[in-house]
Amino acid sequence: MSISTPGGPERRPTVVSTGKKPAAGRPAAADKPAGGKAGAGAGKGTARQTGGKGRKPVTPVKVSQGRAWGPIALFVAVGVLAVGIIGVGAWAVYQGSQPWQKRADAINGIVDFRKKDKNLVKGGNHQPGTIKYDVSPPVAGPHNQAWQNCMGDVYDAPIANEHAVHSLEHGTVWITYRPDLPADQVAKLKAKVQGKEKLMLSPYEGLDKPISLQAWGFQLKVDNADDGRIDEFIKTLRVNASIEGPTALCDQGVTATGTTPRDNLQNNMPEQPTQ
Repeated sequence: MSISTPGGPERRPTVVSTGKKPAAGRPAAADKPAGGKAGAGAGKGTARQTGGKGRKPVTPVKVSQGRAWGPIALFVAVGVLAVGIIGVGAWAVYQGSQPWQKRADAINGIVDFRKKDKNLVKGGNHQPGTIKYDVSPPVAGPHNQAWQNCMGDVYDAPIANEHAVHSLEHGTVWITYRPDLPADQVAKLKAKVQGKEKLMLSPYEGLDKPISLQAWGFQLKVDNADDGRIDEFIKTLRVNASIEGPTALCDQGVTATGTTPRDNLQNNMPEQPTQ
């Protein structure tokens, strides 16, 4: 039996019934792909496109290159150096901003008599004649009215303690050394002192160290002229240690050598006959 539909733009196909049902599990003829073996051919085509029967595409092997350690190490070294320079600069600025006495106390080996004996460092105690000092070389205490010239003077013989202490009171750093100190060491000390105001240099008998530095109330003893603490002592205490202010004189003082005070010599001079 055939069923037909009227013609038109949506004409339905004619369905012919044979009266038979398709076998179970088998697709109807209409479900088979056209061309019979076309499906197999299509499968083979797909295999060719993927590189053959069951073959997977080959993944490229990546070769790892070693890191350039040279530039990295150089960069790290430069960074460490920069940090170090900045750190040193910051520390120097910090140190420079500290009070001078705190910086003095930070010098390794320095003795601060201002803390040990406050009466010793009062100043202004002028006494004539020879004076006995408990500290050698003396760092403070009573002294003669006259001071030793301290305009960067280099003395080749010992000078009187009584004049030298007065110079310390004016803010001088007095460097002393054993008379047997090697000439090259003495020359280095001279270079630090000569021609520089509020500094003076002289040999000193009986030192327990080759070199001893004095400022008013401070002392530092070292073994050689190359010791960096010498420069630190001078930088920190010259002028600063004065208890009479920075304008205290260093010229117009005694320029002669010898351990006997000048006023003693003047008092012992024979009287001149009157005319």
